[in-house]
Amino acid sequence: MTGMRIDHVCYAAESDGMRATADRLAQRLGVTPRDGGLHPRFGTRNMILPLADSRYLEVVEVLDHPAADKAPFGQAVRARSEKGGGWMAWVVAVDDLTRFEEKLGRKAVEGHRHTPEGIDLTWRQVGIKGLLADPQLPFFVHWDSMEHHPSTLDESGVRLTALQINGDPSRIRDWLGLDRPGEFEKAIEFGFHGGEPALDAVTFEVDGDQVTL
Repeated sequence: MTGMRIDHVCYAAESDGMRATADRLAQRLGVTPRDGGLHPRFGTRNMILPLADSRYLEVVEVLDHPAADKAPFGQAVRARSEKGGGWMAWVVAVDDLTRFEEKLGRKAVEGHRHTPEGIDLTWRQVGIKGLLADPQLPFFVHWDSMEHHPSTLDESGVRLTALQINGDPSRIRDWLGLDRPGEFEKAIEFGFHGGEPALDAVTFEVDGDQVTL
């Protein structure tokens, strides 16, 4: 399906904080973490691990700020970090959010962050409340411009190759509006097994080897 792709994966900071967590993951993948800046509307901040194919790994941390208590994204980050941190979400970029707004019965939320490079990144996202209720589900994002997409912070040969999800493939299909979970990403393998619904693990290709985090 055109107009839909996996954009990034979110990892909530572990008990020693965002930077230490990002450093550990970056060392496993052989990449350099980059400071992403603050999400003022969501009460969070992030580090970016750029990947190939216009994707990235986001390590995110909740701030001690009222916005984090009000924004669903801040709530999701806080909830995952309070459980020790780890994989929080997979995120699907779409060309048009309208059909997902209609499906979910709510408007997308505007997001922005001012990066350390002086760029004001803007986007819209929807589906965080679905993620809060059912953590196997992705949320949806539409970037206003791909010129400064987080993956452009550094060249990377590391590729996202597989998602392991605790959950129900039919639930994912319905959420995405697809016949098969992998219909829109032929190069990425989707694996499903039982357990508490969640994004359980992500596999990357690093110098020809498969690394699962």
